[in-house]
Amino acid sequence: MREAVRADVHDPLEVPVRSAFVLGAGLGTRLGALTRETPKPLLEVGGRPLVTYAFEHLARAGVERIMINTHHAAGRWAEAFPGAEWKGIPLSFRHEPVLLETGGGLKNIEDWAGRESLLVYNGDVLTDVDLGPLLVPERTGRLVVLGLRREAPVRNVEWEADSGEVVDIRDRMGRRGSDRCGFTGIYRVEPGFFRYLEAGKIESVVEGFLRAMTSEPGSVGGVLLEGGSWHDLGTPEELERVRGWVA
Repeated sequence: MREAVRADVHDPLEVPVRSAFVLGAGLGTRLGALTRETPKPLLEVGGRPLVTYAFEHLARAGVERIMINTHHAAGRWAEAFPGAEWKGIPLSFRHEPVLLETGGGLKNIEDWAGRESLLVYNGDVLTDVDLGPLLVPERTGRLVVLGLRREAPVRNVEWEADSGEVVDIRDRMGRRGSDRCGFTGIYRVEPGFFRYLEAGKIESVVEGFLRAMTSEPGSVGGVLLEGGSWHDLGTPEELERVRGWVA
């Protein structure tokens, strides 16, 4: 495969998710000197910033506006996107003077998300999986739907294939499902999920998932995002390998 992103098979006109939150505030410490003065999502891959592959992926899925949180080297974002847009899609930026982690960062953009479904996308992921299963209108009462893969380097999500329910994450609840899957870093949240996140609290979004699963069993589900390629660019070795993949 030579292209980093391919078109999704679902018709964007039928997609009910218009907004996406791309996580861009992480420090990228495992990449060492590469991220000393540059946020990891802005590192060059295939001649352009890594995060633009996420933008392209989301645009092809029908997303019309994107929010990015910032922290480390925040000024580099304005340099990369001086018009606060990407190919006609408006980009909004929410700076975090104190890094809020994934859960606090999501809660911090609740006002922007409003009362609509929201796609959340880790800014250091490079993938061409079909996002279609995440875009189906939510009719099961789930507050969160995680994008999962059976083939992944880390598999710490216990999932019931028949019902689609996520029953445990990181072995925190002591429950077993029919499948143990990896989390892609891409997921869909409904407005009701924000009540399980605390404003200003520095924590992983996984803590919010677990609170929702405890208070409302069945409120966190998962769908398989199989096929295609998926990479979490956490190390210099993986970054170099993927740079060759998209060349």
